[in-house]
Amino acid sequence: MNPQRRRALVTGGSGAIGAAICRRLAAAGHEVFVHGNRGAAAAEDLAAEIRAAGGAARALCFDVTDAAATRAALEPLAQEAAIQILVNNAGIHDDAAFPGMGAAQWSRVIDVSVNGFYHVTQPLTLPMIRTRWGRIINITSIAALLGNRGQVNYAAAKGALHAATKSLSLELASRGVTVNAVAPGVIATAMSGAAFDAARIAELVPMKRAGTAAEVASLVGYLASDEASYITGQIIAVGGGLG
Repeated sequence: MNPQRRRALVTGGSGAIGAAICRRLAAAGHEVFVHGNRGAAAAEDLAAEIRAAGGAARALCFDVTDAAATRAALEPLAQEAAIQILVNNAGIHDDAAFPGMGAAQWSRVIDVSVNGFYHVTQPLTLPMIRTRWGRIINITSIAALLGNRGQVNYAAAKGALHAATKSLSLELASRGVTVNAVAPGVIATAMSGAAFDAARIAELVPMKRAGTAAEVASLVGYLASDEASYITGQIIAVGGGLG
C-alpha cells in the first residue's frame, strides 16, 4: 500500500477493466475520480459503491475527444490539488476488415485513444511535475504488439500510445513521474465474451484461459505505487503468455 492518499483519475472507469482499476486504487487508499462518458450512470454507481465501502471516490462525465470539455472538467480538479495517478483507459472498438473500413471508423477509434490521451494528460502533467511524484499508466492492447485482423484502427491507436509512453517517459523521468503502458490480452469481459469462445481462447492463449479485469488492475496498482518508482517507459502485456 502507498503510505499516503493520492488523487487518481481513471478514464473509462465505468467499463469492466476501468472499474477494476478504480476499485484497486481505492483499496490502496487513494481518492479516485471515476470517469465515464456514455457510461456516466455506471461511473456514479461505482463511485457510490467505493464510498459505501469506506473509500473516497467521485464520478466525472466528459467526452475525452472534446478538448474544451475535457479541460473544463479537469482544470478545477488540478486547481484543488494535483492528480498524481492518471490511468488512460478510455478506448473504443469499431472493427472491420481494412478494405471495408470507413473513414469515420478509423477516425473515431484514433480520436478516443490518441487525442483523448492528449486532451486528458497534457493539462494534468505540469501540476503533477510540480509535486515531484506521479504515475501515468496507459491501458493499451496486445493487438498493438501482435496485430489482429479487423483491428487495424484499434492496433494503430494503441500502438501510438506505446510510442507516446516511451517518449513521455523520457521527458518526465527526472521529475519523479513514471510513464508505463499495460497491454491486456484476452480479458473476460462482456465485450470479449462475444468475440472469443472457450475453444478459441484455448487455441490462442498459452495459459488456456482468459484473464480477469482484476489481474489487469493488479499490475496497474503496482505501477501506481511507490514500489514501482524505478520502472518507466515499459509496455507490459497481461496476456497469459500471449505477446
